[in-house]
Amino acid sequence: MSEATQAEGLNPELKKHTFEAEVAQLLHLVTHSLYSNADIFVRELVSNASDACDKLRFEGTNDDSLYEDDGELKIRIAVDEAAKTITFTDNGIGMNEADAIENLGTIAKSGTKAFLDKLSESQKQDGQLIGQFGVGFYSGFIVADTISVESRKAGEPADKGVRWVSDGTGSFTVEPITKDTRGTAITLHLKEEYSEGEDNYLDRSKIKRLVNKYSDHISLPIQMRKEIWQEDVKEDENDDTPAGGQMVLTDEWETINKASALWTRSSSEIEDDEYVDFYKNISYDMDAPLTWTHNRVEGRVQYTQLLYIPKKAPVDLYTREQQHGLKLYVKRVFIMDEAEQLLPMYLRFVKGVIDSADLPLNVSRELLQESRDVKSIRDGNARRILTLLASLANSEDSDKQEKFAQFYAEFGDVIKEGLGEDAGNQERIAKLLRYATSTQDGLVTSFEDYKGRMKDGQKAIYYLTADNLAAAKNSPQLELFKKKGIEVILMTSRVDEWAMNFLTSFDKTPLQNIAKGAVDLGDLQDEAEKAEAEKAQETLKPVVDKLKAALGERAKDVKVSTRLVDSPACLVVGEGELSPQMIQMLQQMGQDVPASKPTLEVNPDHPLIKKLESSEQFDDLAQVIFDQALLADGGQLDDPAAYLKRVNELLMR
Repeated sequence: MSEATQAEGLNPELKKHTFEAEVAQLLHLVTHSLYSNADIFVRELVSNASDACDKLRFEGTNDDSLYEDDGELKIRIAVDEAAKTITFTDNGIGMNEADAIENLGTIAKSGTKAFLDKLSESQKQDGQLIGQFGVGFYSGFIVADTISVESRKAGEPADKGVRWVSDGTGSFTVEPITKDTRGTAITLHLKEEYSEGEDNYLDRSKIKRLVNKYSDHISLPIQMRKEIWQEDVKEDENDDTPAGGQMVLTDEWETINKASALWTRSSSEIEDDEYVDFYKNISYDMDAPLTWTHNRVEGRVQYTQLLYIPKKAPVDLYTREQQHGLKLYVKRVFIMDEAEQLLPMYLRFVKGVIDSADLPLNVSRELLQESRDVKSIRDGNARRILTLLASLANSEDSDKQEKFAQFYAEFGDVIKEGLGEDAGNQERIAKLLRYATSTQDGLVTSFEDYKGRMKDGQKAIYYLTADNLAAAKNSPQLELFKKKGIEVILMTSRVDEWAMNFLTSFDKTPLQNIAKGAVDLGDLQDEAEKAEAEKAQETLKPVVDKLKAALGERAKDVKVSTRLVDSPACLVVGEGELSPQMIQMLQQMGQDVPASKPTLEVNPDHPLIKKLESSEQFDDLAQVIFDQALLADGGQLDDPAAYLKRVNELLMR
């Protein structure tokens, strides 16, 4: 029977609560399958204690009384071998009863459902997911069968303390207590397997090693009781044998971490391992970061930036309402945990710390007001990250090139959002983009690479958008370019067509979507070809007119094509109009899409088009040709059954 259940009938003020459904599901996953590394609970609980102290430090800037004559913020870890408990104590902001129920009995953050769904798909994610949804406290149940929390909120009377107890199954209890000191004490009653042997967390030296590994750079002192060597007293003063002894605890508390903010130190003094450990501490990521940059920025606004690029994209990267941002400090005073105003949205994957010397201490925690200083910091952060990425992309070092390839595989699509969101850095962003082409597979070709391979007389950078690489490489739109030996950039991400609306040229060379508007190859198309195209236009005019009548409202126009070689027809949209893929994507997002009709271009040399004029099934063939062109372009049929019926009837004739 759990401690909470035992006490329930003894104290009339003890209230039993049931965990919300998602917390119960989460606790089951945490205790049964989430973590392979149980050590992580130390990092999580120390981080929570640090956050509580940071919150008090911020609130105390406006109300000194919250410190209650105890201004030395600290975290203490106590091990009780007899009781088989570990207690994490802080003198931070603390909680009252309502806070305890809200913070420990529910998960008050968006994305929880997505988090649980992700775990259900693959429970091998380990601690890579924990922390991203504010569930770090529950990691204590990996090693503990019962957790008790005693807390009192700063500024409230001693008799307004609260005790929260749970065995990590389906419920928890809360009761009022008297607590003389503010802050929170979290006591873990260890499971048998974690209180002995190799996994013994009652070993003080092990706890110290874990603090040094995960939390050494917490800018608060983390303390444990000091141990000293005490020799045995000899009964015989003349005994020359070596004296025995043992380590004994004293009443003195010693600091076991460096207790200094990493970002305030010179980068030349910091080892790579320290940077990596600090990243893991602030990001809750089990992997080391891909790369980082640490600088002190001087100028009209002075600030220190320590920015990290993760190795893997977080599960909530495309959840736009999910909070993202940097930790903000002002003169080492914690202000905000996720200051999204300090980064443009397309860099929301970046983690790190900003410490400003100029922003006011009373900046709102809920909303960082827009100002010239904030904009200056945001712009500086964006430039720094883009410069860092460019240094990887342009490096001749194979390791750095591999890092950029890793980055682009994880975050390439997010970076493209910046073409529309950050006009000032559009050129920097464009230089980072990589694509496959009609002659090279893999996301390896930059616009600059493409320009270096352009044919003599080529006046534009040609590109094509499609749902995937196979569809792009087999698109009828490519046929003329393949025949001419002209390379075409193949864009296969869903964000590409939207992003390219904002990028019309690169290095003064226009960008042209070969599926939009007329194909103008300029000097690459000789006069004989132009004359032949004009002749075909006249010869096929009766068929074109008949096709217009047969297709009616489905097509904006019908024209003789100059871009087709092997296919009978293709669909073309005008400059500035939405492609079938873009229309489909917007409709799937639930948006109203304005009506847009494509132009059907037909190949005058194709046998099927030549057969049309004398065909008795002209109308059916016209509809089938249009539908096939739509499918080849990545669109969807409004009536697939009607298409199949027409094809079947034509096959049987």
